[in-house]
Amino acid sequence: MPFSIINSITSWFLKKRIHQIELFKKYPIEVQNEVLFSLIKKAENTELGKKYDFKSIKDYKSFSKNIPLTTYEEFYPYIKRSIDGEDNIFWSSKIKWYAQSSGTTNSKSKYIPVSIESLEECHYRAGKDVLCLYINNNEKSNLFSGKSLRLGGSRKILNKGDNYFGDLSAILIDNLPLWAEMMSTPNSEISLINDWDNKLIRIIETSIKENVTSLAGVPSWMLIMLNKVLKEKKFNNISEVWKNLEVYFHGGIDFKPYKNQFKKILGPKVQFYEVYNASEGFFGIQDRNNSEDMLLMLDYGIFFEFQEYNSDEYKNNKIVNLSDVKLNTNYAIIITTNAGLWRYKIGDTIKFTSLDPYRFKISGRTKNFINAFGEELIIENAEKAINKTLSKHKSTVCEYTVAPNFIKNNKSGNHDWFIEFYIKPKNINNFKRDLDLNLQKLNSDYEAKRFKNITMQELEIIEGRSNVFYDWLKNKKKLGGQNKVPRLSNDRKIIEELLKLN
Repeated sequence: MPFSIINSITSWFLKKRIHQIELFKKYPIEVQNEVLFSLIKKAENTELGKKYDFKSIKDYKSFSKNIPLTTYEEFYPYIKRSIDGEDNIFWSSKIKWYAQSSGTTNSKSKYIPVSIESLEECHYRAGKDVLCLYINNNEKSNLFSGKSLRLGGSRKILNKGDNYFGDLSAILIDNLPLWAEMMSTPNSEISLINDWDNKLIRIIETSIKENVTSLAGVPSWMLIMLNKVLKEKKFNNISEVWKNLEVYFHGGIDFKPYKNQFKKILGPKVQFYEVYNASEGFFGIQDRNNSEDMLLMLDYGIFFEFQEYNSDEYKNNKIVNLSDVKLNTNYAIIITTNAGLWRYKIGDTIKFTSLDPYRFKISGRTKNFINAFGEELIIENAEKAINKTLSKHKSTVCEYTVAPNFIKNNKSGNHDWFIEFYIKPKNINNFKRDLDLNLQKLNSDYEAKRFKNITMQELEIIEGRSNVFYDWLKNKKKLGGQNKVPRLSNDRKIIEELLKLN
C-alpha cells in the first residue's frame, strides 16, 4: 500500500477522536465527576475501598472527607505487598507492571503501579491523542509516511513472581500494539537495551536508514543522540539526515534551555509539541501549534485535585477540584488514578493559563526548591532566570544544578550554580551578575536575603567540564529514559559529587 494512502487512512482514523476531546473541553466538570465515580465503583471492594467506605461516597465532599491525602512514602507499604503478590489491595485488577522512577530529589527508586486500565485508557490513549491533535492542526502533514524515532528506557524483571519494572517508557514499548510498533524505530529489542552507550550506537545504526518523520523523547537525551548523528555523518543539520522530519514530541524536563539548540540542529521546518507524562499517568498535551501551554486531558481515568502552593509549607492550604481553580496560581497536583493511587501527591506544580478550556504550564516541583536562607527559591524562578540570562548572553547550557553554600566563619552564604555550557558566555562575571539580578526580580524573598549581602552574597558559577553530568548519571546507572538531573537541592550532596568528577 502506498505511503500516501497509509498516511491518509491513519490520519482519518485518529481524527475521529477529536469530537470526544471537544466534549470534555465543553463539559469538563461533568467528565471529571464521571471519572471519579467510575474509579470509586471499580475499587469499592478492594482493601482500601472497604477501609475508607467507598460505597458511602456520594459526592466530592464525601470523597475528600473519607480518603486521606497520601505521599509515595505513605503508600509504599501497599505497593510492596502488591509487588510481593497480593491482589485487590488498592485496585481491582491485577497489577504486574511497576514504573521505576527516581523522582528528582533523591537517589532511591520509586515503584509506581501500572494497571492494564492505565496502560490502555491513559498512556496508549494519550499516545494516539498526541498524534491526533498534531494531525488536526497540520492538515498537510505526512507524519505516517515514515516512522517515529523514540528514545526509551530499559526493562528489568523483579525477583518475585512475573512482575516487571523499569522506566515507564520501557513498559510502554514492551506492551505496544502491533500498529504502533510498526510505525516506530528502533525496534523493541534495541529500545530496551540496558546499556545506554550500546543502545545509542544501535539506535543510530538502525534509524539512520529509516524515513524518520517525528522524534519522541526527553530533550537532554535526544540532544545527545542527535549531536552524535551529526558528528558521525559530518552534517550540520538533521534535515540532511532525515529530510521529511516534521515534529519533535518532547517532555520530562523544561524545554526552554534546549530550544535554541534544537532549532539550530533540526532546522526551521520542524515543530515542537510538548507532552506531560509521568510514571503516575499522562496529564497534558500541547493542542495548538507554537503554543507554550498544554490541554489538561480529563478522560484518561485520572481525577484531579489541586492545592495552592507557594513554598515548601503548603499543608494547610485548601484543596479544590477542577471547578474551583484560578488562573496564574501555583498548584500542587493531587491525583486519583485507574492504577489505584488515591489522592496521591505527585510532587509537580502547575499554573492554569486558561479555564475554558483548561490549559496549563508546568511550574515546578513541590520538593525541588532551595530554602537554606529563607529565600524560598522554586524551580520556576530558576528556569525563568537562567533562560532570560542565556538569551541575553547568547549562550546555551547542557545541564545545570543549584545548591546552597552555607554560612560559615561569619561569612554570608550563597547559591552555587554548577553549569555545563554548550556555548559559554563571553564574560562569565557579567553572566553571573545578570543571573543574580534576574533571580531577584523574580523572587522577592531572594531579593530580600540579598539586600546588602547580609544574609546572602551574589551567586557563584562553577563551570562544568564537557560531559560531567553524563558521567555523573552514568555512575548512578541512570543513563537514558526519563532520568534527569535535579535542578535545585537543599543540600550539597549532588554538587559535591559533581565537583569530584570535575
